[in-house]
Amino acid sequence: MIEFRNVTKQYVKNNTTTTALHPINLTISKGDIFGVIGYSGAGKSTLIRLVNALETPTSGDVIIDGHALNDYSPKQLRDAKKRIGMIFQHFNLLESKTVAENIAIPLRLGHKQFSNQEIDAKVTELLEFVEIPDKKNAYPRELSGGQKQRVGIARALVNNPHILLCDEATSALDPQTTLAILDLLKKINREQGITIMMVTHQMEVVEYLCNRIAVMEKGHIVETGPTLEIFQNPQAPITRKFINTVIEEEIPLRVLANLEDDLPNHIYRFEFLGNSAHTPVINELMLQGKVTVNILFANMIEIDGSVIGGMFVQLKGNNDDIEEGIRFLEERGVRVTLSRLNAETIHHHQNQDHDQQPNQHGETIA
Repeated sequence: MIEFRNVTKQYVKNNTTTTALHPINLTISKGDIFGVIGYSGAGKSTLIRLVNALETPTSGDVIIDGHALNDYSPKQLRDAKKRIGMIFQHFNLLESKTVAENIAIPLRLGHKQFSNQEIDAKVTELLEFVEIPDKKNAYPRELSGGQKQRVGIARALVNNPHILLCDEATSALDPQTTLAILDLLKKINREQGITIMMVTHQMEVVEYLCNRIAVMEKGHIVETGPTLEIFQNPQAPITRKFINTVIEEEIPLRVLANLEDDLPNHIYRFEFLGNSAHTPVINELMLQGKVTVNILFANMIEIDGSVIGGMFVQLKGNNDDIEEGIRFLEERGVRVTLSRLNAETIHHHQNQDHDQQPNQHGETIA
């Protein structure tokens, strides 16, 4: 469906060359909801703009449905771009036009002529689909952010595209509205079979929406694969940093700071993968009566129908019983690692908190 083959992108300004994309090789299959994640400056927006020819590669080929965009004539390229819709972070709606007029813009500007009745029928159909049928004659200033993005999505769908590009499409929205827009994108993919490519810096977006992801850093793709596999076994440091925003890799210091000094020696992180997330393995361990389990902190997420998550626990008992308990968990699919934080870390954190307590005048003592 979408293939980047040895694609690079450079910009030249004042005789200085900046490389935005180093050689990129990436394939997005038909029907994917593919996420590209990276911090600002990683090159992800440049990458997505190559798909609909808003940018052209310095070298290499962008291939859509088996055809390189570079090989198209101007007319063929215009026709190819009609099959690619795009939604933007800041909606890009014309304030002087109604919702219906905004959605109809691609139809009125295209080479194919549509009657007013055809355009009205298409706009009405799309407003029903994006669930704002009553906003047809409203102006953008009368809409919420989520409603504006629904108009942007309707406009992107008006030419019946095969591909939908989303450039930070939820970054300007609150969490509840973001979730509603992501559900709408899932509906588009499921009911219309449209391949979606989304760039974002929000790991919770790719966690909820995408079946495959690529992680970008400084113009390179550093890791790519199924979302579940990336979350379960991240390889690149930048990937682990992103995943830590939704699944803690280390127990928060605020939790450790409240523990007694002699507790940290047997603090472990349990990772629940596959079936272990659905079975009561911790309860089974506790019922054996040899090891006491003190659960300190935990969080779970669902990706593509599978539950994964981490739990930090303190195991109490003699060393042999603790080792036997760990083997018991590992045999049942739980990944067990010893927490890196120790008593020295806790003392340092506690001392910092103590040193920064406000004095009797409400001033912080450093």
